[in-house]
Amino acid sequence: MERCLFWLRREPRCVICGFVFARMKEPNIVAIGLRAKTARAIAVVLGGPSDAPFVLKKFELALADPQMPATGQPYHEVMDLPWAEAQKAVRKSAQAIETIARKALVRLIKELQSAGLKVSGVGIVGAKDKDLARIGNFHIRAHAAEGVLFRRVLDLAADANSLHRRTFSDREFDELVKNEVGAQSAALKRKLNELGRSLPPPWRTDEKQAATAAWLVLHGRRK
Repeated sequence: MERCLFWLRREPRCVICGFVFARMKEPNIVAIGLRAKTARAIAVVLGGPSDAPFVLKKFELALADPQMPATGQPYHEVMDLPWAEAQKAVRKSAQAIETIARKALVRLIKELQSAGLKVSGVGIVGAKDKDLARIGNFHIRAHAAEGVLFRRVLDLAADANSLHRRTFSDREFDELVKNEVGAQSAALKRKLNELGRSLPPPWRTDEKQAATAAWLVLHGRRK
């Protein structure tokens, strides 16, 4: 989806929905929403007022290096090792993934800035920290550890780029949104669902969560 940046320098208008940025008090302010997945993140750049948000860009952010296969599923590579040893063995791959995430976010920020946009922050949805040592099944533990790792590298990438960051648990996300937005949560969900009608597919739960996270950074209570 690298073509999906819909900002025109001469006329600040979203090509898809026709929204004119000049109607906004701060027409160039956007937020990035990221839904962490294994080896990738679903990215959505959101702008617009709270009651009429629009998507400027959506795409998949690669978090693994094809030339380093272990960065795709790092804990699967070492899942037969005792947990303490597995943590040590995965460090090199984890550091490489951190670098990939940081550089990918830098590229996105520079792209948005070159289009005259200002990034207000990033919202990240993914697996929350947990006591992985308590998971007895090695395969299940590998999946859980990768969920935490790929969410965590996005946190670190946002911090490294000095971005305001909010991180949300994927399993508790809907409840968190309801608690923060209150009576407006149903309307917000409906608006974000409707955005998919004017966007190239896909517009799945992952994209919607990323868009919602971006909205919370742009318009929610600042944490």
